[in-house]
Amino acid sequence: MVHGQGGVKFQNWAKTYGSSPELYFQPTSVEEIREILDMARQRDKRVKVVGGGHSPSDIACTDDFMIQMGKMNRILKVDKEKQQVTVEGGIFLSDLNVELSKHGLALANLGAVSEVAAAGVIGTGTHNTGIEHGILPTQVVALTLLTASGEILECSESVNADIFQAARLHLGCLGVVLTVTFQCVAQFHLHEVAFPSTLTEVLDHLHDHLKRSKYFRFLWFPHSENVSVIYQDPTSKPPSSSASWFWDYAVGYYLLEFLLWISTFVPSLVCWINRFFFWLLFSSRVENIAVSYKIFNYECRFKQHVQDWAIPIEKTKDALLELKAALENNPKMVAHYPVEVRFARADEIWLSPCFQRDSCYMNIIMYRPYGKNVPRLNYWLTYEGIMKKHGGRPHWAKAHTCARKDFETMYPAFPKFCAVREKLDPTGMFLNAYLEKVFY
Repeated sequence: MVHGQGGVKFQNWAKTYGSSPELYFQPTSVEEIREILDMARQRDKRVKVVGGGHSPSDIACTDDFMIQMGKMNRILKVDKEKQQVTVEGGIFLSDLNVELSKHGLALANLGAVSEVAAAGVIGTGTHNTGIEHGILPTQVVALTLLTASGEILECSESVNADIFQAARLHLGCLGVVLTVTFQCVAQFHLHEVAFPSTLTEVLDHLHDHLKRSKYFRFLWFPHSENVSVIYQDPTSKPPSSSASWFWDYAVGYYLLEFLLWISTFVPSLVCWINRFFFWLLFSSRVENIAVSYKIFNYECRFKQHVQDWAIPIEKTKDALLELKAALENNPKMVAHYPVEVRFARADEIWLSPCFQRDSCYMNIIMYRPYGKNVPRLNYWLTYEGIMKKHGGRPHWAKAHTCARKDFETMYPAFPKFCAVREKLDPTGMFLNAYLEKVFY
Protein backbone atom coordinates (compact mmCIF):
# COMPACT_ATOMS: atom_id res chain seq x y z
CA MET A 1 0.00 0.00 0.00
CA VAL A 2 1.48 3.34 -1.06
CA HIS A 3 1.53 6.10 1.58
CA GLY A 4 1.18 9.81 1.01
CA GLN A 5 2.63 12.50 3.23
CA GLY A 6 0.40 15.18 4.75
CA GLY A 7 1.40 18.72 5.69
CA VAL A 8 3.75 19.26 2.73
CA LYS A 9 3.86 22.80 1.38
CA PHE A 10 4.69 22.98 -2.31
CA GLN A 11 6.26 26.13 -3.75
CA ASN A 12 7.65 26.80 -7.19
CA TRP A 13 11.29 27.83 -7.60
CA ALA A 14 10.53 31.56 -7.63
CA LYS A 15 8.28 31.21 -4.56
CA THR A 16 5.58 33.10 -6.49
CA TYR A 17 3.03 30.25 -6.39
CA GLY A 18 2.38 27.45 -3.94
CA SER A 19 -0.19 25.04 -2.58
CA SER A 20 -0.75 22.59 0.27
CA PRO A 21 -1.61 19.19 -1.21
CA GLU A 22 -3.70 16.94 1.02
CA LEU A 23 -1.29 14.09 0.28
CA TYR A 24 2.17 14.24 -1.31
CA PHE A 25 3.59 11.10 -2.96
CA GLN A 26 7.03 10.15 -4.25
CA PRO A 27 6.39 6.85 -6.04
CA THR A 28 9.17 4.49 -7.08
CA SER A 29 7.23 2.33 -9.55
CA VAL A 30 4.36 2.28 -12.03
CA GLU A 31 2.40 0.04 -9.63
CA GLU A 32 2.61 2.71 -6.93
CA ILE A 33 1.36 5.40 -9.32
CA ARG A 34 -1.56 3.13 -10.28
CA GLU A 35 -2.40 2.74 -6.57
CA ILE A 36 -2.35 6.53 -6.12
CA LEU A 37 -4.70 6.99 -9.08
CA ASP A 38 -7.02 4.27 -7.69
CA MET A 39 -7.07 6.02 -4.31
CA ALA A 40 -7.78 9.36 -5.97
CA ARG A 41 -10.66 7.82 -7.91
CA GLN A 42 -12.17 6.26 -4.76
CA ARG A 43 -11.89 9.50 -2.79
CA ASP A 44 -12.91 11.73 -5.72
CA LYS A 45 -9.60 13.62 -5.60
CA ARG A 46 -7.60 15.27 -8.33
CA VAL A 47 -3.96 14.48 -9.04
CA LYS A 48 -1.13 16.79 -10.05
CA VAL A 49 2.25 15.52 -11.18
CA VAL A 50 5.26 17.75 -10.50
CA GLY A 51 8.92 17.58 -11.51
CA GLY A 52 11.40 20.34 -10.63
CA GLY A 53 8.67 22.88 -9.79
CA HIS A 54 10.38 25.52 -11.89
CA SER A 55 7.32 26.86 -13.74
CA PRO A 56 6.65 30.51 -12.80
CA SER A 57 2.88 29.92 -12.59
CA ASP A 58 0.37 27.76 -10.71
CA ILE A 59 0.35 25.04 -13.40
CA ALA A 60 1.69 22.47 -10.89
CA CYS A 61 -0.40 23.50 -7.85
CA THR A 62 -3.14 21.40 -6.22
CA ASP A 63 -4.88 21.03 -2.86
CA ASP A 64 -5.63 17.33 -3.55
CA PHE A 65 -2.96 14.70 -4.40
CA MET A 66 0.50 15.65 -5.65
CA ILE A 67 2.89 13.15 -7.25
CA GLN A 68 6.55 14.18 -7.29
CA MET A 69 8.40 12.01 -9.83
CA GLY A 70 11.95 12.50 -8.52
CA LYS A 71 12.43 8.84 -7.55
CA MET A 72 11.56 7.65 -11.06
CA ASN A 73 14.66 9.08 -12.66
CA ARG A 74 16.55 6.25 -14.35
CA ILE A 75 18.07 6.11 -17.81
CA LEU A 76 16.45 3.03 -19.33
CA LYS A 77 18.21 2.72 -22.68
CA VAL A 78 20.92 4.42 -24.73
CA ASP A 79 20.86 3.55 -28.45
CA LYS A 80 24.16 4.86 -29.81
CA GLU A 81 23.36 3.79 -33.36
CA LYS A 82 20.12 5.80 -33.52
CA GLN A 83 21.53 8.41 -31.11
CA GLN A 84 18.45 8.06 -28.91
CA VAL A 85 17.98 7.83 -25.15
CA THR A 86 14.95 6.56 -23.23
CA VAL A 87 14.52 7.87 -19.68
CA GLU A 88 11.98 7.82 -16.88
CA GLY A 89 9.86 10.97 -16.73
CA GLY A 90 11.28 12.15 -13.40
CA ILE A 91 14.94 12.42 -14.46
CA PHE A 92 16.35 15.93 -14.22
CA LEU A 93 18.01 17.21 -17.40
CA SER A 94 21.03 18.18 -15.26
CA ASP A 95 21.61 14.45 -14.60
CA LEU A 96 20.73 13.42 -18.15
CA ASN A 97 23.24 15.89 -19.64
CA VAL A 98 26.09 14.36 -17.64
CA GLU A 99 25.09 10.77 -18.50
CA LEU A 100 24.69 11.53 -22.21
CA SER A 101 28.13 13.11 -22.17
CA LYS A 102 29.60 9.77 -20.99
CA HIS A 103 28.13 8.15 -24.12
CA GLY A 104 29.39 10.90 -26.45
CA LEU A 105 25.85 12.25 -26.93
CA ALA A 106 23.98 15.47 -26.20
CA LEU A 107 20.59 17.09 -26.66
CA ALA A 108 20.68 19.43 -29.68
CA ASN A 109 19.09 22.24 -27.69
CA LEU A 110 18.31 22.96 -24.04
CA GLY A 111 16.55 25.65 -22.03
CA ALA A 112 18.31 27.96 -19.60
CA VAL A 113 17.65 25.68 -16.62
CA SER A 114 18.39 21.96 -16.25
CA GLU A 115 16.99 21.41 -12.72
CA VAL A 116 13.80 20.34 -14.50
CA ALA A 117 12.30 16.91 -15.10
CA ALA A 118 12.11 15.38 -18.59
CA ALA A 119 8.31 14.98 -18.45
CA GLY A 120 7.85 18.55 -17.20
CA VAL A 121 10.13 20.08 -19.82
CA ILE A 122 7.98 18.71 -22.63
CA GLY A 123 4.75 19.29 -20.72
CA THR A 124 5.10 23.07 -20.82
CA GLY A 125 6.90 23.49 -24.13
CA THR A 126 10.32 24.56 -22.85
CA HIS A 127 12.39 26.30 -25.52
CA ASN A 128 15.72 27.93 -26.13
CA THR A 129 16.79 29.74 -29.28
CA GLY A 130 17.99 28.88 -32.80
CA ILE A 131 15.84 29.25 -35.88
CA GLU A 132 16.98 25.83 -37.15
CA HIS A 133 15.77 24.30 -33.86
CA GLY A 134 12.30 23.67 -32.53
CA ILE A 135 11.14 23.82 -28.92
CA LEU A 136 12.45 20.96 -26.73
CA PRO A 137 9.41 18.68 -27.30
CA THR A 138 10.40 18.47 -31.00
CA GLN A 139 13.34 16.30 -29.83
CA VAL A 140 10.91 13.68 -28.44
CA VAL A 141 10.43 10.62 -30.69
CA ALA A 142 8.37 8.44 -28.32
CA LEU A 143 6.84 8.40 -24.84
CA THR A 144 4.67 6.24 -22.62
CA LEU A 145 1.63 7.60 -20.82
CA LEU A 146 -0.26 6.15 -17.85
CA THR A 147 -3.86 7.30 -18.22
CA ALA A 148 -6.47 8.01 -15.54
CA SER A 149 -7.91 4.51 -16.08
CA GLY A 150 -4.54 2.88 -15.34
CA GLU A 151 -3.82 1.93 -18.98
CA ILE A 152 -0.31 2.42 -20.36
CA LEU A 153 -0.14 3.87 -23.88
CA GLU A 154 2.94 3.74 -26.09
CA CYS A 155 2.99 6.87 -28.26
CA SER A 156 5.07 7.88 -31.29
CA GLU A 157 4.63 9.15 -34.86
CA SER A 158 3.54 5.64 -35.88
CA VAL A 159 1.71 4.40 -32.74
CA ASN A 160 -1.17 6.40 -31.20
CA ALA A 161 -0.04 9.28 -33.43
CA ASP A 162 -2.81 11.68 -32.35
CA ILE A 163 -2.11 11.13 -28.66
CA PHE A 164 1.60 11.59 -29.41
CA GLN A 165 1.02 15.04 -30.96
CA ALA A 166 -1.01 15.98 -27.89
CA ALA A 167 1.33 14.41 -25.31
CA ARG A 168 4.52 16.02 -26.63
CA LEU A 169 3.14 19.19 -25.01
CA HIS A 170 0.72 17.70 -22.49
CA LEU A 171 0.23 20.39 -19.78
CA GLY A 172 0.08 17.55 -17.24
CA CYS A 173 -3.56 16.93 -18.14
CA LEU A 174 -3.46 13.70 -20.19
CA GLY A 175 -2.01 11.32 -17.62
CA VAL A 176 1.36 10.53 -16.05
CA VAL A 177 4.30 10.53 -18.50
CA LEU A 178 6.31 7.47 -17.48
CA THR A 179 9.09 7.45 -20.08
CA VAL A 180 10.41 9.79 -22.77
CA THR A 181 12.66 8.92 -25.73
CA PHE A 182 14.76 11.83 -26.95
CA GLN A 183 16.52 12.13 -30.28
CA CYS A 184 20.09 13.16 -29.46
CA VAL A 185 23.09 14.31 -31.48
CA ALA A 186 26.83 13.67 -31.14
CA GLN A 187 28.32 15.57 -28.21
CA PHE A 188 29.52 19.04 -29.18
CA HIS A 189 31.14 22.15 -27.74
CA LEU A 190 29.81 25.67 -28.16
CA HIS A 191 31.65 28.93 -28.63
CA GLU A 192 29.63 31.73 -27.08
CA VAL A 193 30.32 35.33 -28.04
CA ALA A 194 28.42 38.22 -26.44
CA PHE A 195 28.90 41.76 -27.72
CA PRO A 196 27.14 45.13 -27.38
CA SER A 197 24.84 46.60 -30.01
CA THR A 198 21.73 48.77 -30.28
CA LEU A 199 18.08 47.84 -30.64
CA THR A 200 17.87 49.67 -33.97
CA GLU A 201 20.86 47.80 -35.42
CA VAL A 202 19.63 44.37 -34.33
CA LEU A 203 16.05 44.88 -35.54
CA ASP A 204 17.17 46.38 -38.87
CA HIS A 205 19.54 43.43 -39.50
CA LEU A 206 17.61 40.65 -37.79
CA HIS A 207 17.73 38.33 -40.80
CA ASP A 208 21.55 38.65 -40.97
CA HIS A 209 21.93 37.81 -37.27
CA LEU A 210 19.67 34.76 -37.63
CA LYS A 211 21.80 33.51 -40.54
CA ARG A 212 25.10 34.28 -38.84
CA SER A 213 24.68 32.15 -35.71
CA LYS A 214 23.07 28.77 -35.03
CA TYR A 215 21.80 29.82 -31.59
CA PHE A 216 21.29 33.58 -31.76
CA ARG A 217 19.48 35.58 -29.11
CA PHE A 218 19.67 39.09 -27.78
CA LEU A 219 18.97 40.94 -24.54
CA TRP A 220 17.37 44.37 -24.72
CA PHE A 221 17.78 46.72 -21.73
CA PRO A 222 14.45 48.59 -21.33
CA HIS A 223 14.53 52.40 -20.99
CA SER A 224 17.53 52.43 -23.35
CA GLU A 225 18.73 51.49 -26.86
CA ASN A 226 21.24 49.04 -25.35
CA VAL A 227 21.36 45.44 -26.54
CA SER A 228 23.65 42.52 -25.80
CA VAL A 229 23.85 40.16 -28.81
CA ILE A 230 24.69 36.53 -28.03
CA TYR A 231 25.95 34.05 -30.63
CA GLN A 232 26.46 30.39 -29.75
CA ASP A 233 27.99 28.10 -32.36
CA PRO A 234 29.58 24.63 -32.48
CA THR A 235 33.37 24.69 -32.26
CA SER A 236 36.37 22.38 -32.05
CA LYS A 237 38.36 24.85 -29.93
CA PRO A 238 39.34 23.83 -26.36
CA PRO A 239 37.19 25.03 -23.42
CA SER A 240 37.93 28.50 -22.04
CA SER A 241 36.04 31.00 -19.91
CA SER A 242 36.17 34.68 -19.13
CA ALA A 243 33.75 34.35 -16.18
CA SER A 244 34.77 35.72 -12.79
CA TRP A 245 33.14 35.32 -9.37
CA PHE A 246 33.53 39.03 -8.65
CA TRP A 247 31.66 40.25 -11.72
CA ASP A 248 29.11 37.42 -11.87
CA TYR A 249 28.19 37.35 -8.18
CA ALA A 250 29.52 40.32 -6.21
CA VAL A 251 28.30 42.71 -8.90
CA GLY A 252 25.88 40.78 -11.13
CA TYR A 253 23.98 39.25 -8.22
CA TYR A 254 24.46 40.93 -4.84
CA LEU A 255 24.89 44.55 -5.97
CA LEU A 256 22.04 44.22 -8.49
CA GLU A 257 19.65 42.76 -5.91
CA PHE A 258 20.48 45.55 -3.45
CA LEU A 259 19.98 48.29 -6.04
CA LEU A 260 16.70 46.78 -7.28
CA TRP A 261 15.50 46.67 -3.67
CA ILE A 262 16.35 50.38 -3.28
CA SER A 263 14.45 51.04 -6.52
CA THR A 264 11.23 49.69 -4.96
CA PHE A 265 11.20 52.95 -2.96
CA VAL A 266 12.39 55.12 -5.88
CA PRO A 267 11.09 53.43 -9.09
CA SER A 268 12.74 56.00 -11.38
CA LEU A 269 16.10 54.42 -10.42
CA VAL A 270 15.29 51.37 -12.58
CA CYS A 271 16.14 53.27 -15.80
CA TRP A 272 19.51 54.19 -14.32
CA ILE A 273 20.15 50.65 -13.00
CA ASN A 274 19.47 49.12 -16.44
CA ARG A 275 21.91 51.48 -18.12
CA PHE A 276 24.54 51.18 -15.38
CA PHE A 277 24.55 47.39 -15.49
CA PHE A 278 24.75 47.34 -19.27
CA TRP A 279 27.82 49.55 -19.06
CA LEU A 280 29.28 47.50 -16.21
CA LEU A 281 28.70 43.94 -17.45
CA PHE A 282 27.59 43.95 -21.09
CA SER A 283 29.41 46.78 -22.87
CA SER A 284 32.46 44.74 -23.91
CA ARG A 285 32.91 41.54 -25.90
CA VAL A 286 32.92 38.31 -23.84
CA GLU A 287 33.72 34.79 -25.04
CA ASN A 288 33.25 31.34 -23.51
CA ILE A 289 33.82 27.83 -24.84
CA ALA A 290 32.45 24.73 -23.11
CA VAL A 291 30.51 21.51 -23.67
CA SER A 292 27.09 22.44 -25.10
CA TYR A 293 24.91 22.04 -22.00
CA LYS A 294 27.18 24.29 -19.91
CA ILE A 295 26.73 27.09 -22.46
CA PHE A 296 22.98 26.56 -22.92
CA ASN A 297 22.37 26.62 -19.16
CA TYR A 298 22.73 29.81 -17.19
CA GLU A 299 21.70 30.87 -13.74
CA CYS A 300 18.39 32.69 -13.31
CA ARG A 301 19.97 34.59 -10.41
CA PHE A 302 17.27 35.52 -7.92
CA LYS A 303 13.51 35.09 -7.70
CA GLN A 304 11.42 36.68 -10.41
CA HIS A 305 8.09 37.08 -12.16
CA VAL A 306 8.26 36.20 -15.86
CA GLN A 307 6.11 36.45 -18.98
CA ASP A 308 7.14 34.87 -22.28
CA TRP A 309 5.02 34.91 -25.44
CA ALA A 310 5.78 33.63 -28.94
CA ILE A 311 4.81 35.83 -31.90
CA PRO A 312 5.26 35.20 -35.64
CA ILE A 313 8.91 35.95 -36.39
CA GLU A 314 8.04 38.69 -38.90
CA LYS A 315 6.34 40.66 -36.08
CA THR A 316 9.53 40.90 -33.96
CA LYS A 317 10.45 44.47 -34.88
CA ASP A 318 6.93 45.92 -34.61
CA ALA A 319 6.24 44.32 -31.24
CA LEU A 320 9.54 45.32 -29.63
CA LEU A 321 9.32 48.91 -30.85
CA GLU A 322 5.76 49.09 -29.55
CA LEU A 323 6.89 47.86 -26.12
CA LYS A 324 9.72 50.40 -26.13
CA ALA A 325 7.30 53.22 -27.04
CA ALA A 326 4.84 52.12 -24.33
CA LEU A 327 7.60 52.43 -21.69
CA GLU A 328 8.70 55.82 -23.04
CA ASN A 329 5.11 57.12 -23.00
CA ASN A 330 4.44 55.92 -19.44
CA PRO A 331 7.26 57.22 -17.21
CA LYS A 332 5.71 55.56 -14.14
CA MET A 333 5.89 52.10 -15.76
CA VAL A 334 9.33 50.59 -15.13
CA ALA A 335 10.81 47.39 -16.56
CA HIS A 336 13.76 45.40 -15.22
CA TYR A 337 16.43 44.17 -17.62
CA PRO A 338 16.63 42.14 -19.72
CA VAL A 339 13.90 41.61 -22.26
CA GLU A 340 15.25 38.36 -23.70
CA VAL A 341 14.49 37.73 -27.37
CA ARG A 342 14.84 34.20 -28.77
CA PHE A 343 13.77 32.34 -31.90
CA ALA A 344 12.39 28.87 -32.71
CA ARG A 345 11.41 26.86 -35.77
CA ALA A 346 7.82 26.01 -36.70
CA ASP A 347 6.47 22.58 -35.68
CA GLU A 348 3.30 20.46 -35.81
CA ILE A 349 2.77 19.93 -32.06
CA TRP A 350 -0.86 20.87 -31.38
CA LEU A 351 -0.33 23.18 -28.39
CA SER A 352 3.14 24.40 -29.32
CA PRO A 353 3.40 28.22 -29.38
CA CYS A 354 5.39 27.59 -32.61
CA PHE A 355 2.59 25.52 -34.21
CA GLN A 356 2.97 25.98 -37.98
CA ARG A 357 5.02 29.18 -37.77
CA ASP A 358 8.61 30.26 -37.15
CA SER A 359 8.45 32.26 -33.95
CA CYS A 360 10.10 34.93 -31.85
CA TYR A 361 9.83 34.51 -28.06
CA MET A 362 9.90 37.76 -26.11
CA ASN A 363 10.57 37.20 -22.42
CA ILE A 364 9.97 40.00 -19.89
CA ILE A 365 11.00 39.93 -16.26
CA MET A 366 10.46 41.64 -12.92
CA TYR A 367 12.81 40.55 -10.15
CA ARG A 368 11.77 40.13 -6.53
CA PRO A 369 14.76 41.56 -4.61
CA TYR A 370 14.98 39.84 -1.19
CA GLY A 371 11.58 38.31 -1.97
CA LYS A 372 9.86 41.69 -2.24
CA ASN A 373 7.21 42.07 -4.94
CA VAL A 374 7.68 44.98 -7.33
CA PRO A 375 4.55 46.53 -8.92
CA ARG A 376 4.26 45.01 -12.39
CA LEU A 377 0.57 44.90 -13.37
CA ASN A 378 0.67 47.83 -15.82
CA TYR A 379 3.81 46.49 -17.53
CA TRP A 380 2.37 42.96 -17.63
CA LEU A 381 -0.97 43.99 -19.17
CA THR A 382 0.66 46.40 -21.65
CA TYR A 383 3.01 43.61 -22.80
CA GLU A 384 0.18 41.07 -23.06
CA GLY A 385 -1.87 43.54 -25.11
CA ILE A 386 1.01 44.02 -27.56
CA MET A 387 1.62 40.27 -27.81
CA LYS A 388 -2.08 39.54 -28.47
CA LYS A 389 -2.26 42.28 -31.10
CA HIS A 390 0.62 40.64 -32.99
CA GLY A 391 -0.83 37.12 -32.89
CA GLY A 392 1.07 35.97 -29.79
CA ARG A 393 0.71 32.73 -27.84
CA PRO A 394 1.83 32.56 -24.18
CA HIS A 395 4.45 30.12 -22.89
CA TRP A 396 2.47 27.45 -21.01
CA ALA A 397 4.76 27.44 -17.97
CA LYS A 398 4.33 31.16 -17.36
CA ALA A 399 1.48 33.08 -15.75
CA HIS A 400 -0.89 34.72 -18.25
CA THR A 401 -4.47 36.03 -18.36
CA CYS A 402 -5.72 33.91 -21.28
CA ALA A 403 -8.79 31.67 -21.15
CA ARG A 404 -10.31 29.00 -23.39
CA LYS A 405 -11.77 31.50 -25.88
CA ASP A 406 -8.26 32.92 -26.44
CA PHE A 407 -6.72 29.49 -27.02
CA GLU A 408 -9.46 28.51 -29.46
CA THR A 409 -8.44 31.54 -31.53
CA MET A 410 -4.68 31.06 -31.08
CA TYR A 411 -4.47 27.32 -31.77
CA PRO A 412 -6.06 25.74 -34.88
CA ALA A 413 -5.61 22.27 -33.30
CA PHE A 414 -7.06 23.23 -29.88
CA PRO A 415 -10.30 21.24 -30.46
CA LYS A 416 -8.21 18.15 -31.35
CA PHE A 417 -6.26 18.45 -28.10
CA CYS A 418 -9.47 18.88 -26.09
CA ALA A 419 -10.96 15.76 -27.71
CA VAL A 420 -7.90 13.69 -26.73
CA ARG A 421 -7.92 15.09 -23.19
CA GLU A 422 -11.62 14.36 -22.69
CA LYS A 423 -11.15 10.81 -24.01
CA LEU A 424 -8.12 10.05 -21.80
CA ASP A 425 -9.36 11.85 -18.67
CA PRO A 426 -13.18 12.09 -18.86
CA THR A 427 -13.59 12.95 -15.15
CA GLY A 428 -10.88 15.65 -15.09
CA MET A 429 -8.64 13.83 -12.60
CA PHE A 430 -5.56 15.69 -13.86
CA LEU A 431 -7.06 19.19 -13.84
CA ASN A 432 -6.39 22.05 -11.42
CA ALA A 433 -7.27 25.77 -11.21
CA TYR A 434 -4.75 26.74 -13.92
CA LEU A 435 -6.03 24.11 -16.35
CA GLU A 436 -9.70 24.90 -15.70
CA LYS A 437 -9.02 28.40 -17.07
CA VAL A 438 -7.52 26.78 -20.17
CA PHE A 439 -10.32 24.27 -20.86
CA TYR A 440 -13.47 25.86 -19.44
